[in-house]
Amino acid sequence: MKRTELREHIFRLVFGMEFNEEDEMPEQLKLYFDQLEDAKEKDLEYIRTKAQCIAGKAQEIDLLINGHTKGWKTTRMNKVDLSILRVAVYEMKWDEDVPVGVAIDEAVELAKKYSGEDGPSFVNGVLARLAD
Repeated sequence: MKRTELREHIFRLVFGMEFNEEDEMPEQLKLYFDQLEDAKEKDLEYIRTKAQCIAGKAQEIDLLINGHTKGWKTTRMNKVDLSILRVAVYEMKWDEDVPVGVAIDEAVELAKKYSGEDGPSFVNGVLARLAD
């Protein structure tokens, strides 16, 4: 899989974490991976590992997001935008393989696909503040 496709699967898993208890996630992960019939084991491991890393840093990521937004704390954000931001902030701050500009561009593309009309500009604005 290409990195963009891997990122989209990671986003979907991070989004799903908003609606499932932590003890339900192994079963949810298995069900999700069962749908990815053509995925290679290395791709599944990459998706699994990165989604778990993001989940493990969610509180720290949320603090960073909250520190760079005005009037939009993570508790008020829609779950799609929040999940996109979490993936992007993780990539920007902890994934040395992803340049900051790429993380922002990919997040905006995810927002265009999954968020509302204002989602792409909102995501871009938050991440641009974080990048400074």
